[in-house]
Amino acid sequence: MSSVDASYAYCVEVARTRAKNFYYSFLVLPEQKRLAMCAIYAFMRECDDLSDEQGASLDNLAGWRADLDQTISGTPAQHAVWPAFLDTVTRYRIPARYFHEMIDGVSSDLEPRRMETFDDLYRYCYLVASVVGLTTIHIFGFEDQRAPELAERCGIAFQLTNIIRDVHEDASNGRVYLPAEDLARFGVNAEMLCQDETRAEVRRLLEFEGERARRYYDESEPLIAMMQPDSRPALWALIEIYSRLLCRIRQRGYDVMPARIGLSTAEKTGVLLRAWGRRLMP
Repeated sequence: MSSVDASYAYCVEVARTRAKNFYYSFLVLPEQKRLAMCAIYAFMRECDDLSDEQGASLDNLAGWRADLDQTISGTPAQHAVWPAFLDTVTRYRIPARYFHEMIDGVSSDLEPRRMETFDDLYRYCYLVASVVGLTTIHIFGFEDQRAPELAERCGIAFQLTNIIRDVHEDASNGRVYLPAEDLARFGVNAEMLCQDETRAEVRRLLEFEGERARRYYDESEPLIAMMQPDSRPALWALIEIYSRLLCRIRQRGYDVMPARIGLSTAEKTGVLLRAWGRRLMP
């Protein structure tokens, strides 16, 4: 097995065991695109781990950034992800700046700051989610020059959904991503977000953010048809899973405090089967 093949095998295992929602969408892609998505995911997973796990530091991320620069220049660094990563970036001509922006995004979690306005939150969502979408559409393939703008909006929708779902867990860990201007508007403070009961003020705040996320989902809907035909089922599956998650949160009245809301494996499998049906359609 070549070093590149071994690297792809490593990335597939990382994606299979840790990607959750993302991995379901990978399964309906043609093999080379599926491998490429696993390589990009493994890169992102390492970024997240370097910022979240015990011993996380900006120095570690600076080292990862240096490895990125070395790899992009044509010589893969030592980590198992790099040969497959370089092959993917080269094959699909993915701009290197997206990966630097991903590192910028996870670095911001090591330097937590108060989100004063939605513009602040939008920038954070762009760095940790939209750049993932911008990378993904290079693998999926597109010609319409509106696609990057819609991919950016789709990433904002995904990350807002994550923030709403995880608001209690994040606040308990000292991270409040919702803008201060929105908290003030609905009479919410950080302490309320840490409580085990979802207060009425918090529900109204999360409903406001949920409607904002829904608008971004609606605006990005034409993106699916802009992708190459063999990639459309995968993007449809990913959007379907995340938008269903937002719908589930809304159906529960934004009562997110008692337990983490999610889709069951059966529900995700159902989405995957429908995506396969879309793939088989002429």
